[in-house]
Amino acid sequence: MAAEIFGNVVERCRAEEESLLGRWREIVAESLRGRMTGAELDKELRDLLDALLSALATGGGTDLNAEPYAEVRALLVELSRNRAHQGFSPRETAVGVYALKRAIRDTVGAEAGFAALSDVIDELGLLTFEIYTKAREEVITNQAEQLLELATPVVKLWHGVVALPLVGTLDSARAQVVMEKLLQTLVDTGSEHAIIDITGVSAVDTQVAQHLLKTIVAARLMGADCIISGIRPQIAQTIVALGIEFGDIATKATLADALMLAISRSGVDFGTEMAKRGL
Repeated sequence: MAAEIFGNVVERCRAEEESLLGRWREIVAESLRGRMTGAELDKELRDLLDALLSALATGGGTDLNAEPYAEVRALLVELSRNRAHQGFSPRETAVGVYALKRAIRDTVGAEAGFAALSDVIDELGLLTFEIYTKAREEVITNQAEQLLELATPVVKLWHGVVALPLVGTLDSARAQVVMEKLLQTLVDTGSEHAIIDITGVSAVDTQVAQHLLKTIVAARLMGADCIISGIRPQIAQTIVALGIEFGDIATKATLADALMLAISRSGVDFGTEMAKRGL
């Protein structure tokens, strides 16, 4: 029954397939503004049209979850994900599907079966948008994670001494990245001293302090001695006012002071070491 509904329009589309593809390609290309090659776009639309017409001819009906639509769904997933990763907008992505209705009307005409086919194309457009949205969310999440990585460098300052300069806000997600990167660097470098510099942290509240303490405890479990540097007067007043206790954790006003302390704790005479290096 489903095949009969679409039979006439499918036959007409097959008969005018090249003209139909040409018109569809023309409409879609306008919205993409040259950001895809003609060959890429032609293959994408040709494969999708062939899969759609085959699904309609074999009784796919209007149920997009039906088996005949399996290839159509797969092609739409690929199209939508590619558009999301390439930075296309939702409209530019959806027009690739919705423009098929206009192309069919312009080349074949709105004859028997067109209304039902139009409904199918609308559903395909919605499916494309849903897939695009999920793919775009994945892109944004991955970019956010990459930014966290870039914003949390761990550098080696001296033999056995690494520093973790923090800038901005330290929330739960970033605190986890901070801890993982610091611990991995301690393992990779074999360092026994870690300096956590909070000069660039705009404010220290109870939550930030808890994140710092958890990171320090984790580093200690790895056998590393931690020092907090960058305690500015305003930060010190806030810490006192909040009643935050750092216990036996060493704190210093500057990164330089923390480095000198770390070096001295490693058993190296800083003045002698500087003299050897001609500094």
